[in-house]
Amino acid sequence: MSDEESYELLGFDNVLLAVGDLDQAVAFYERAGFPVAFRLDEAGIALLKVGKETPGVLLRLDEELSHRPPPWASPRVWLEVRDARAAAAALAAAGVPSLDTPSPVATGWTVEFADPWGNVIGLTDYGKRPELARRT
Repeated sequence: MSDEESYELLGFDNVLLAVGDLDQAVAFYERAGFPVAFRLDEAGIALLKVGKETPGVLLRLDEELSHRPPPWASPRVWLEVRDARAAAAALAAAGVPSLDTPSPVATGWTVEFADPWGNVIGLTDYGKRPELARRT
C-alpha cells in the first residue's frame, strides 16, 4: 500500500463539540431535532444522530465552559436537510432561535443556530442543486 493510499480520507467519523453542561446540551439539541444515539454520563459524552449515518455530533463535557466562554473561535458544522426554510420554522417553534433568517446559497438555502456554548450548527438544503443532495 502506498503512502497516498494509507492516508486517504474516507469520510467523517464524529464531530466533537465541547459543552459546559451535558444535561442542558442534550435538552437543547433534542429541542433542535437531534435524537440521542447514546449517552455515557460517567464519561461526560452524548452522541447525537445525524440522519441514518453512523457518525454523529458528539457532545463532550468540558466543565471549564460552565464558567467562561471557550477561548477559541466557535466551530461551524453544516448539516444537510431537505428544506432549510422548513427547518428554520421547526427550530423557531421548538424555541431554538436561529442566528439569521434563512439565506439563499449557491446550492439552495441555509440557516444557522448556536448552542449556549457558542457552537454553531448550519442546516442547508440542495433545492437549487438536487443532483448534489444525498439520496435517501
